[in-house]
Amino acid sequence: MAGSDGAVDVRNTLQRMRRRGGLPVAFGGLFSGSRQFRISELTGTTTNSLRGLAVIPGNGLGGKVLTTSRPISVADYPASRAISHEYDAAVGAEGLRSMLAVPVVVRGRVRGVLYGALRQPLMLGDRALSAAVEAARELERVLAGRDEAERLLTVARRQPPPVGPPPVEETDPAVWEEVREAHVDLRALAHRVTDPQLRDEILTVCSRLARASSGRGRERERRSGVELSPREVDVLACVASGATNSAAAERLGLRPETVKSYLRSSMRKLGAHTRLHAVVEARRAGLLP
Repeated sequence: MAGSDGAVDVRNTLQRMRRRGGLPVAFGGLFSGSRQFRISELTGTTTNSLRGLAVIPGNGLGGKVLTTSRPISVADYPASRAISHEYDAAVGAEGLRSMLAVPVVVRGRVRGVLYGALRQPLMLGDRALSAAVEAARELERVLAGRDEAERLLTVARRQPPPVGPPPVEETDPAVWEEVREAHVDLRALAHRVTDPQLRDEILTVCSRLARASSGRGRERERRSGVELSPREVDVLACVASGATNSAAAERLGLRPETVKSYLRSSMRKLGAHTRLHAVVEARRAGLLP
């Protein structure tokens, strides 16, 4: 799933980069599981000479970006003395001359390279370079979000199932706190994930974690007729983790006034008079872990 999702993310990023930077050609890709970088996505090209091209660190423009982790541009690729020329045939087949390349760096590791190019030997201006760097930063945030989602899903999948032995109340308290932290992180992250399949899986796991707590202690009967909106659950999950309204707003990308409104609404539905009481009732209802 991650491979196809990454291809879509790169493709969309390249299209934005072309539009914002006035670049007729853009291409790029991400490292695969084998740690090999290949150009996988093309936009504005007229041939397939670059598709699937394996770029070795240090070789060519992209290879230099892989080793230096910084943007580089050349005014005339075939004649440039700043790079090596292992890929001149593929570049020449597409008729490219001026070219820039920017790294996609996530948590200090280069995950891919984005290229923009012209078919004339002209110096690329600030607009093109700024658009490429901005596009790379956007892609980095998407990849970091997916990495975090997958990490949290891994944590969540290790936790006890919602029904059957061992009883939830016998779970190690430290493990259960990790479950709750994973739950609030997942709910906050779900709204930032662009891939609908991954977002649905995140929310499904959130529901599983919440159901797992509904039988805790002696009160095993779930309350009926309590329905909260997804955002009301998001806010209560943040409150349950000890977040203030301002902190919850920042975490969820909402205004503090909006958080207060969701909190008041959820308290009314749960018949709660305080924030803590609302969290307790939400857990009894199987809405929070």
